[in-house]
Amino acid sequence: MKNLLNISLLVIFVLTLNLFGQSQPDEKAEGIVRQAIEKLGGERYLQVKNQVSIGYYTMFRDGKAELPTKFIDVIVYPDQERTEFKQLGNKIVQTNFGDKGWIFDGNLVLRDQNQGEIENFKRGLRTSIDTLLRGYWRKQNATLSYVGRREASLGKRNEVVKLTYPDGFVVEYEFSASEGWPMKAVFKGKDDGEAETREEDRYAQFVEVQGVYVPFIVDHHIGGKQTSRINYEKIEFNKNVPASIFDKPSDAKQLKKDLKL
Repeated sequence: MKNLLNISLLVIFVLTLNLFGQSQPDEKAEGIVRQAIEKLGGERYLQVKNQVSIGYYTMFRDGKAELPTKFIDVIVYPDQERTEFKQLGNKIVQTNFGDKGWIFDGNLVLRDQNQGEIENFKRGLRTSIDTLLRGYWRKQNATLSYVGRREASLGKRNEVVKLTYPDGFVVEYEFSASEGWPMKAVFKGKDDGEAETREEDRYAQFVEVQGVYVPFIVDHHIGGKQTSRINYEKIEFNKNVPASIFDKPSDAKQLKKDLKL
């Protein structure tokens, strides 16, 4: 009788999930995510509210690196970011917050971001490893599932999970099968001619910062070719970040000053 009652409760639970358009969690995928969270610092990783970093951003053309651009980047999770780039005396500031954003192009031109630029920022949020591990995808009604194992290099394999968003956008994340480190995010994009491309963010050189492990190198590849590299020099967590740094200034000249936190 007790077994029949348990089975009945299970059936009701499944029917309820189906009624509200929800599915049972994929325990294999959830387990891989939990392992990665522990690898990166566990509760300390989950308690990160903001990140302030400095480093260099380098673009690649035809396999060759261009002149690196220094940057300072401020992220307030889950959806606020301000990045300042400086190279040869020129400065560019890009700021996003939710569905809005603005850009300073270094020539005293300050403007709101267009829809394409905002959508590009949102796509970056979707493909971020932090979106997966910190669970921000759950509020967007994405679905997490296990894909399987994929060859990474000679004798090594990665565990693969994927997020599927309601609009059909898919991101696959690969983790070292032997150690659990995040290795890459894989997703589809479009080139200038609107042809579909395969894009990858590859993570390397994990460094411990305040008890949290962070990849200090992130390489971006399109169609199998490297197009950029982010190389961090310094990262700090949970600093006092004024909300005002995301506000669009009334005078572009204010942005000539370096951001200091």
